[in-house]
Amino acid sequence: MKLNELRDNPGASPRKQRIGRGPGSGRGKMGGRGIKGQKSRSGVAIKGYEGGQMPLYQRLPKRGFNKPNRKKFAVVNLGLIAAFIEAGKIDTKAPVTEDVLVASGLVRRKLDGVRILAKGDIATAVNLEVTGASKSAIEAVEKAGGSLKVAAAAAE
Repeated sequence: MKLNELRDNPGASPRKQRIGRGPGSGRGKMGGRGIKGQKSRSGVAIKGYEGGQMPLYQRLPKRGFNKPNRKKFAVVNLGLIAAFIEAGKIDTKAPVTEDVLVASGLVRRKLDGVRILAKGDIATAVNLEVTGASKSAIEAVEKAGGSLKVAAAAAE
């Protein structure tokens, strides 16, 4: 078999229906839009319109609030940090900052900061300096003989 002999399966890519190209096309004259009315014209936007009835999106109750200036943190679990230390991607001799986590490939980007959560176990003593951490994560790091310093910006 050669490249020029390759063919798609029959009927796998049907030809595009060309509308409004005369009676022989099967979609001539009005192009399948019916006679007159708003939907036969171009530029129609009546997606949520229900003929004057109150639309569904207006009938449903609205709840909650999305804070427009909320902070978004890059989340890291202790188990992942431990795995990266064992693999030799993170050096525990120097303090492990957010920039070190990004350079090691554990965090893609800092966003508004890095937050440590306590999922997984950590056995090595490590000095972490991050924007935020859960109480259980701080306890787990201190129990392993390390320290977890949280920046003042997270206190807001």
